[in-house]
Amino acid sequence: MRVVTIVSLAASAVLGLGALVVAKVMLPNAAAKSPIVQAQVQGEPMVVTSRAIKYGEKLQASMLTVIKAPKDAIPEGAFTTVGAVLAADRGGAPVALTPLAAREPLLPMKISGPGSRPIVSAAIAEGMRAYTLKVDDASGVGGHALPGDHVDVVLLRDLTPSGPERNFISYVVVQNARVLGMDLNADPTSDKPASPNTATIEVSVEDSQKLSLASTLGNLSLALRRNGAAEIAAAKPLRTNDFLSGGRSSAPRAVRTASAGPARSYAILIVEGEPSKRSSGGGGRSRAPAAAPAPAAPSSPAPGQPASNASGVS
Repeated sequence: MRVVTIVSLAASAVLGLGALVVAKVMLPNAAAKSPIVQAQVQGEPMVVTSRAIKYGEKLQASMLTVIKAPKDAIPEGAFTTVGAVLAADRGGAPVALTPLAAREPLLPMKISGPGSRPIVSAAIAEGMRAYTLKVDDASGVGGHALPGDHVDVVLLRDLTPSGPERNFISYVVVQNARVLGMDLNADPTSDKPASPNTATIEVSVEDSQKLSLASTLGNLSLALRRNGAAEIAAAKPLRTNDFLSGGRSSAPRAVRTASAGPARSYAILIVEGEPSKRSSGGGGRSRAPAAAPAPAAPSSPAPGQPASNASGVS
């Protein structure tokens, strides 16, 4: 039995050594002889970031790399060479106007223009304008509006600045305006609210005219929108009487007229049911004749002019 056992062990050892020789010598040689097929990447060149880039960081060649991508997958306006990116700022290295992730395509709208600094003018959309409002802690939503948020602009106007009774009216002047900056903070990644003094928002040319007029009529304030909300609400002007009556239009009140005095150039707010101060024809409507005024003392007419009657109507 011992001889059989010794022979079995010896045979096992020989087979193990043979397998080791095959694995060490025969297989590597066979792999070396087989041809290596390398896949050729087909596509167009495109510049992407080689690492994450922060807002306001100046671009360098080490931050960029060129890859090849299918032509239909390359964004419009993407750079094709690193040199074109570094020369985009009239020969100076531009800076990032928005945070960039690693391997993100580099587009002209994401880097600064002349000046090599993050500028608000580069962030304004085509056909839009940047308009700055004066705000405070309350009208600037407590500093919680940050660059990139959207706001509505509300006007509160006092219709009786010198009257015995107060009468206000509130308008929504602009809706869904993007905040470009709060004071000097234009970083869209900023997460630190601060007490603002000014707010710069993105509006159309027509809305900038509205804001210019509204700023002279009363107090402007911001209303912060929910993130992603873009609906335009049908917000009608709200008066003091409407608010006190629970949102329902109240009956028109008689307006007391002041004594006769020098003419002023203020606009007149016409309230429904108010007696007209002048005869404008009334579109064919009949009105009760007004009481005749007390006769005034006749005055001597100027030479060469006809005399007028006592009521002042020629």
